[in-house]
Amino acid sequence: MLKQGPAKKVTVFLGEDAHHRGEPLYLAVLNFLFYHGVAGATVTKGVAGFGSHHRIHSTRILEISENLPIKVEFVEEAAKLDAILPKLVDMVRPGLVEMQDTTIVTASSGDEVRPRLPHAALTGKAKLVRIFIGESDRWRGKPLYDAIVESLRTNDIAGVTVYRGICGYGAHRRFHKEKRLALSSDLPIILSVVDQEAKILAYLPILEQMVDEGLVVLSDVDVIKYTHRLEEPAG
Repeated sequence: MLKQGPAKKVTVFLGEDAHHRGEPLYLAVLNFLFYHGVAGATVTKGVAGFGSHHRIHSTRILEISENLPIKVEFVEEAAKLDAILPKLVDMVRPGLVEMQDTTIVTASSGDEVRPRLPHAALTGKAKLVRIFIGESDRWRGKPLYDAIVESLRTNDIAGVTVYRGICGYGAHRRFHKEKRLALSSDLPIILSVVDQEAKILAYLPILEQMVDEGLVVLSDVDVIKYTHRLEEPAG
């Protein structure tokens, strides 16, 4: 939660068609800020503008595709900003990041801050994390499994696979089973995550805050092969 006093206002300028790892860059920036605890951020879309290439972009009737200006603004304390700014600047290529001094006069939040649980000291070449939750579980207005996937991605975890079960039960001893023609259900969801021990350890406090009801287990694994194509540098 922001407090009264000196702070920094950051404005990120980028193009609507800019992408980062397969999704619109402005959404990637918003998710990055969200999962790194920034108090709030606002995305606005311009109607006209130009950038470093000196090409004019504007809204026009009957124009199918656009590259209109996008602006992401947020205010944060200097200490937290120092921790996230290097990664943010690295993400916004091409783009412009502007920072200026500001003063927080008043700020409030209804979110309850929950204490972080201690995490175990793990050993091994790599770690496999299995997260067992329900399909209807939610976190801040969105499905919990979607929120966990987005959170893993913004924290540079190597990858995650989500499995949807057809039946099962949990701590409440309620049996959940897939039903034909059912519009809604609460089937089991399993997320499987593998990465280096240090990265898993760093992510555990975030996961512990997100999963109110469920099961998280850790296993030692040996990674036989993990490869992926390098992204082409932004033009």
